[in-house]
Amino acid sequence: MISLRVEEVVQATQGQLVCQGMDGGEITNIVIDSRLAGPGAMFVAIVGESMDGHAFLESAHQEGCRFFLVSDESYITDRFKDSTLVKVDNTEIGLGLIAKYYRDKFDIPFVGITGSVGKTTTRDMVYSVLASKFNTIKNEKNYNNQFGVPLTLFRLEPGHQCAVIEMGMCGFGEIEYLANIVRPKIGIITNIGMSHIEHLGSQEGIFKAKMEITSGFDQTSSLIINGDDSYLRTELERYRNSQKDSYKVYSFGMELQNDLCCKSQEVVDRDKTRFTCSFEDETYEFTIPCLGEHNVRNAMAAILAGHITGMTMEEISKGLLDFVATENRQDIIKTDRFTLINDVYNASPDSMIAALKVLKLYKDGRRVAILGDCLEMGQYAEEGHRRVGYQSIDKADIIITAGQAAKFIGVEAMERGFDLSRVFHFETKEELIDSLPRIVEDGDVILLKASRGMKFEDIVEVLKGGCQC
Repeated sequence: MISLRVEEVVQATQGQLVCQGMDGGEITNIVIDSRLAGPGAMFVAIVGESMDGHAFLESAHQEGCRFFLVSDESYITDRFKDSTLVKVDNTEIGLGLIAKYYRDKFDIPFVGITGSVGKTTTRDMVYSVLASKFNTIKNEKNYNNQFGVPLTLFRLEPGHQCAVIEMGMCGFGEIEYLANIVRPKIGIITNIGMSHIEHLGSQEGIFKAKMEITSGFDQTSSLIINGDDSYLRTELERYRNSQKDSYKVYSFGMELQNDLCCKSQEVVDRDKTRFTCSFEDETYEFTIPCLGEHNVRNAMAAILAGHITGMTMEEISKGLLDFVATENRQDIIKTDRFTLINDVYNASPDSMIAALKVLKLYKDGRRVAILGDCLEMGQYAEEGHRRVGYQSIDKADIIITAGQAAKFIGVEAMERGFDLSRVFHFETKEELIDSLPRIVEDGDVILLKASRGMKFEDIVEVLKGGCQC
């Protein structure tokens, strides 16, 4: 991080300098976790629903921290006489304002990524492409919200040449908030699915929320969209039909009307996908170290991002080969007994169907789908899980489910003719684990997928250990 003066923090936040530490000094790190606070750090006391960061001011001070952003002075004691304190009305907003100020120190391409499913994998693929030529930063793990995005931006150093920032959301206005901080010149929307539909009411609402990524766009900006998605195709058609527009739209997909169109794909070396694309009347071949049509789409978004930043197709191709997926996102784990497709990080009906398509590619051994609840579905829970059940019929040999809503996966499959002796449902994850030894067999290819709250990583660990339950 480039050091910041206290005056810059006051300017960025429009805050009040409550007191100035005797030593002065500069801020070299900004944290919201008191355990990470130390000399040179500014501790931002975030007020959450269940925890107030002000309660940890003393702890941060003991770690050597002498810079604080607060909204409540009542926690300040005489011990803070040696510290610098800036007061704001809302520390969460203050954190965002500092991040926005800090981002403006960097005149580099910022790529913002959102979408219902696939945004983390797309982020990692875009990073892999850009990092093969440029010194690039990305958000790690799930740092994609109002806290994670600012903390990611604070990791920017003078040598960085690109930044790839994933943006998550649950409701309206959240992507716009993050986009106003990051101000991406390239935006990517992977698709419009059913994730968070409980909060946004409909897919139309989800589309409007995702489009907030363009809120700060101008004529120098570019939006990359999945042109096969019916909602995003609306934006593509609007762009093509307009005489004048504020930004450029690029589309990717399997259908011919897309700017970047996949013409063919095939599995090579058991765990790689080779695909051919047409772009600007030329044909190019790429290979990615993963399986599934959805990953081909993610790769195409990365190809367009690389193109917009001035990379050649040869450079982009080399970058895609270096792609490494984030943990628990279709990790292929081979044990003495099983092949595991570990995709337990999160789930929606769309991402679950995409994962089932990967399972279908395996021809050796029984294909076992262990599926849990897709959460935050509200009134659409039964409909969404039945969609998964319908799609599972020709993609899995055994269906195992756990959770209240996941039962509809098996119900739909059986109603469609799937052999009921090959469907197993359990109310809890623990019951499922206890029953695994009598269901799974040596040589099985096992897909595991559920929303994060289901904690299916526990099942992964059991299977990795050989299922000695």
